[in-house]
Amino acid sequence: MMAKEVVVSNTITFNAAISACGKGGAWENALGILYVMLESKVELHTITFSAAITSCEKNGEWEVALQLLHMMAQFTIQLDAMAFSASISACKQLGEWRKAFSTLSLMIQRQVEPDTIVFTAAASTCEKNGEWEKALRLVSLMARCRMEFDGTTFNAAISSCERSGEWEQALQLFTSMAGMEMESNTITYNAAISACEKGSEWE
Repeated sequence: MMAKEVVVSNTITFNAAISACGKGGAWENALGILYVMLESKVELHTITFSAAITSCEKNGEWEVALQLLHMMAQFTIQLDAMAFSASISACKQLGEWRKAFSTLSLMIQRQVEPDTIVFTAAASTCEKNGEWEKALRLVSLMARCRMEFDGTTFNAAISSCERSGEWEQALQLFTSMAGMEMESNTITYNAAISACEKGSEWE
């Protein structure tokens, strides 16, 4: 009984240390602690990897974040929404839209329900790269999943269309927002107006 309590205590202590490193931007230290846990055969939990992945996400280390995500699968540790969300957000920071999409696909395959934050992060990645078709797919997927729409997701999709000169698609999204009584902001209007300017459809 005592040995089990020590193991649990060690796991909690290590998890807390990894989280502290993440908050302090010391992602390399967070990984170091994780590897010490592996070598010491301390029991690993979902929260252990999620904390390490979040640390990488905050520092833009998307490749390391994805490696940790795959390690979770290898160790048959339950993948959770936090780990996926942090991985996709890490990809977003450096515009890695393909990796963001593949991670979202894996999330759905693993039957981990994505939330609005995940879709918004993926849509923002598409926006940075002008991948307007992928952004529209995300909006459609959100509708099929009956997700609660967020203005930020639509703004990212509209901006993506605007960057690619797809003014008709941008206006359709803008109209859809109005139809759903979603609140538009300066970003929404600027993106829609810019899209019309590029398409010479200002009237």
